[in-house]
Formats: sequence, structure tokens, C-alpha cells
Amino acid sequence: MTETRIGENIHFWAATDVGKVRDHNEDNFLVDKALNLFVVADGMGGHAAGEVASAVAVRSMREVIQQNKDLIEAFREGSQIASTRDVLNLLEHAVQKACAEIHEMAEEDMTKRGMGTTLSTLLVIDNRGFIAHVGDSRIYLLRGGRVVQLTEDHSLINELIKRGKLTQEEADNSPYKNAVTRAVGIYQSVEVDTIDFEVLPGDQFLLASDGLTTYVANDEIPSMFGDRKDVKQITKGFIDIANTRGGKDNITNIVVRMVDAEGRAEELNREVNLKMETVRGTPLFKYLSYKEMVSVMNIVEGMTVPADNPIVVEGEEGEELFIILSGRVKVHKGETSIVTLGDGDHFGEMALIDKAPRSASVTTLDQTRVLKISRTDFFKLIRNEPPLATKLLWSFLQVLSSRLRTTNEELSDSRSEIEIEDLTEELFEIEPLEGES
Repeated sequence: MTETRIGENIHFWAATDVGKVRDHNEDNFLVDKALNLFVVADGMGGHAAGEVASAVAVRSMREVIQQNKDLIEAFREGSQIASTRDVLNLLEHAVQKACAEIHEMAEEDMTKRGMGTTLSTLLVIDNRGFIAHVGDSRIYLLRGGRVVQLTEDHSLINELIKRGKLTQEEADNSPYKNAVTRAVGIYQSVEVDTIDFEVLPGDQFLLASDGLTTYVANDEIPSMFGDRKDVKQITKGFIDIANTRGGKDNITNIVVRMVDAEGRAEELNREVNLKMETVRGTPLFKYLSYKEMVSVMNIVEGMTVPADNPIVVEGEEGEELFIILSGRVKVHKGETSIVTLGDGDHFGEMALIDKAPRSASVTTLDQTRVLKISRTDFFKLIRNEPPLATKLLWSFLQVLSSRLRTTNEELSDSRSEIEIEDLTEELFEIEPLEGES
């Protein structure tokens, strides 16, 4: 077990246990107080090969990140040479290096053929979190009493559930519960899931191998954290539960706590939740999960516009979708007002896919807080996250379909009115009044 403090901002405790059935521990974990780096790896393979694979994985992650510490420092300092994508690429490179190293070892030693490991990594840089993930170990975020699984299991069971071939109840009793579809070291390279997100004071994280998550439901996690001030009690509690409920596998967990030194956690949580729920309230984002919304919020910018100021100008080319967080705006063509929009309303979504000039102007009536998403950032997001892109583009099709249907109905109504007028004149042979031509 390891406990430490990183400055006064992060507290953590890590613990691992062999469980009640296994005779050796193939799990490994890493906590690096200098790098703010946390890793859980669950090895697999006979003759202690799993233990070797997980040890190589955590060591390789640490080495690569340490060797590129200058990039992390550049990001921390806000340098233009180090973006969030650069940090995620660094994490992926570290995973790929571990993968190649483990695979090479297995090729050289017949007794280790087929060895591999899951790998779930959390790197914290100031107020940003970065995750690289392969396999079915997990990383959870606990924020404001709500738990969110930030990683997706790369397992046969999860694939069957997603495709509707298996219910959760059937999955719990399946003999294939431990079959993973991705692992580090089985092949020379592996597909890595990465994500970055804002970290708030008061946030807590749980990194865990499946020896724990098999026995603990997601909705049980908040009660395990409770009001415990000592994070050591949390990790011990998780291991005790897993062992009490069977302990059929090795059990590893790391708890990471962002200390709320200024007492602002509740206020910041409310603000983040307001922004997230406002964005998700628009048709484009309504089908996204909380985890997917975390990715979307990375490209959302906020701005406050004083009363009687333009946000969009008719005829000008625009590339942003705007969502009103608070306040009112009027949509108008010249001096002719079309509609007034308020909290939760949005405008300009077509600019995300179309460079056409704005068809109307939008001007604030009050001081207005708006959230905006640019076309450039939107396309970067859907390029980097194909599953998310599928949902977003499907939502776009629904929006366009709805607009087309409305337009057709309006045209149909207008056409009917014209036909009725023509038919009335024909039936009743209406003559123009005297003086009309």
C-alpha cells in the first residue's frame, strides 16, 4: 500500500490483494507523486506471465512519461507547443511502447506466449485529467455525489450487451465474464482509448481491476466514499467487500482525491452541471451519455455579451453554434424581429457543417451568457471519437429531417391556400370590382 500527498492538492491511497482463490497476484499498480501519474494493470497468462506483463506495463508508462516531462511542463505553463492532444498522444505512445515490449518478451520466451495485461492510466496536470485505457480495468469519477465510469470495458460481455445480444443479468452469470477483446502485449500494438477532461476541486477517482468491479456495482461506489476523510479507509473497504463477496480474482484499487482547499467544490459543480445540462438539452446532443458529454464540454467556450450587442450578423459567414446559458436575445432581419430566445435555446447549428452566410442577425436584449462550439473544434472531436461522431451525425440528420418536414408542411399549406383561392374564383366566377383591373 502507498500513501502520499502531492502538494496540498491531491491525496491518494493504493492497495492490492491476492484475493481468496488465486495463489499469486498478477495485478500491478503505480503511483508517482512527482508526475501525478496513477496506473492499474491486471495481467493475464500462465506461469506468472501475467505478473510480468503488468509489471512491464506500469514500468514502461512511468519511464515514457518521465522522459517526456518537458512536454508536461510546457502544457502546465500554457505553451503553444504542448496541446491536450499532445499529452494524449504521449500517453498512447507510452501504452504502445509497453505493448511492443511485452509482445517481444513473449515471442522470445515460449512459457510467456500469449501474456498480456489491461492498463488504465490517469495523469493529472493542474486542472486537467488525461486517461489512456485498454482492457476491462476501470476508472470512475465521483463528482457531487454522482459516479461516472470514464472508461469502457473492452470485453466480450460488454460488446454483446451493446449489441443487444445479452442482458446485464445474463452477463453477470456468463462463463465469458473475463474474456477481454483488447489487451496490452497480445499483439505488437493495440487500440488505445484516450480522453481528457476538466478536473474540479472535490473530484475523486477510483482506478480498479476487475477483481473489484466484478463485485461492486457502480451505484454502490458513492456510499463507499461517503464522508471518509482518510482515503486509506476507502481502498481497504473496497478490498474487504470484494473478498467478502467471493474474492475469486486479484483485487487492486487506487483512490485519488482532489482536495477542495478553498471550499468551492459545490459552486463549481453546479456551474459545470448547468453548462452540461444546457448543452445536452439541445437536439444535437440529447442522446449523449455523461462520459460523452465530458468530451463535448472540452470544446465548449463560454462568453458574456452585454445588452444590445450583436452575437451574429446577417450576411456574415459564421462557424459557431451558440447556446444560451442565461439572458435573452432577439433574432431579426434588419429591423424586423423574428423571435425572442432565452435560457436553453440555441441558434446557428447549421454553421457547424455549412459555411453559408448567416440568414439573420442575433442581438442581446439583456446581458447574456452563451456557450459556443466552433466548426473547427466540432470536426476535430468527431474525427477523434468515431462512436461519438455516429451519434452526433445521426442527431444532425434528425434535426435536418425535422426542418425539412416543417418546411414541406408550410409549403403545402401555402400551396393549398393558393389553390383554394383559385378554385373559389373559378366556381363563383368572381368578377373584379369596379375600378379594379
